[in-house]
Amino acid sequence: MSDHAVEHDYHILPPSPWPFLAGVAATIWGVGMVIFFAGLYPRDAEHPNGLMEFLFSRGMDMFGAEKASNGGWLFLLLGCLMATYVMIGWWRDVAKEANDGDHTPVVQIGLRYGMIMFIMQEIMFFVGWFWMFFEFVLFRKGRADWNPDVLESAEAFKDGIGVNQGGNNISSIYAWDIPLMNTLVLLLSGTTLTWAHHAFIKNDRRSATMGLGMTILLGLYFVYLQGVEFTEAFHHRLANGFWLDSNVYGSIFLLATGFHGLHIIIGIIFLFAIWLRMKNGSMTPKQHFGLEASAWYWHFVDVVWLFLFTFFYVVFAF
Repeated sequence: MSDHAVEHDYHILPPSPWPFLAGVAATIWGVGMVIFFAGLYPRDAEHPNGLMEFLFSRGMDMFGAEKASNGGWLFLLLGCLMATYVMIGWWRDVAKEANDGDHTPVVQIGLRYGMIMFIMQEIMFFVGWFWMFFEFVLFRKGRADWNPDVLESAEAFKDGIGVNQGGNNISSIYAWDIPLMNTLVLLLSGTTLTWAHHAFIKNDRRSATMGLGMTILLGLYFVYLQGVEFTEAFHHRLANGFWLDSNVYGSIFLLATGFHGLHIIIGIIFLFAIWLRMKNGSMTPKQHFGLEASAWYWHFVDVVWLFLFTFFYVVFAF
């Protein structure tokens, strides 16, 4: 039976370590985020436990007024490094399969379905942030009136205390400065990516690589502007009470926009990998799903930013 010819269009994968390592990396990354933002071990000035506090106390304390020295960021860094290693190895194997001709039309359909489902779960991830945003900003009064017995400090919550400093008014980052520039940058990056895709379909590799390179540079510029915005917000957090640990609105706002920035970084890595493959000639105008998948992902983060800009920066900021 070992000499029997293959009579199907499916590619039977050899044993691969990447799914297991991806799960390990995601677990360490998730635990690292919990430790960094919330901490798993409390600080005790009177009876300190050096190693436990160093490894599992809140990593963000290093940025606070106390400037606590800790390693709460180590697990987050380890998870990021492991995830990067998995992405490099897994994508390398997938690219090799494509170059070897293993991506038959049936396999490509499966890849498309997989990418669609991935983007769908990413949509639901951001739906969760928008759900929290609208819940606390718009519907807190109604929720407090439903059953105040199960809501601690219902009246204070109803008046907006703890939701945002200053009660009912929402003090956000000014929309028509860096946020507007970021919006224009992302919209422009979408046009350059579309240009690159259409140029590659016409086998104009020079224009395709140029357009893709411009998209990557625009993405890096977006990350830079986002970093400037977050740095300014951090330095002014004590004056206006607007930061991750200041109130509910600050937490939702900064984490939602911050996670979007993380998705932009992932998209840049994705596009850069495709740019390298394009430069090496490993894709053809008839078979280039990697380019299509990266374009889908980039347009997805574009659309998410338009919703973030509209609601988080403009509509409910006054």
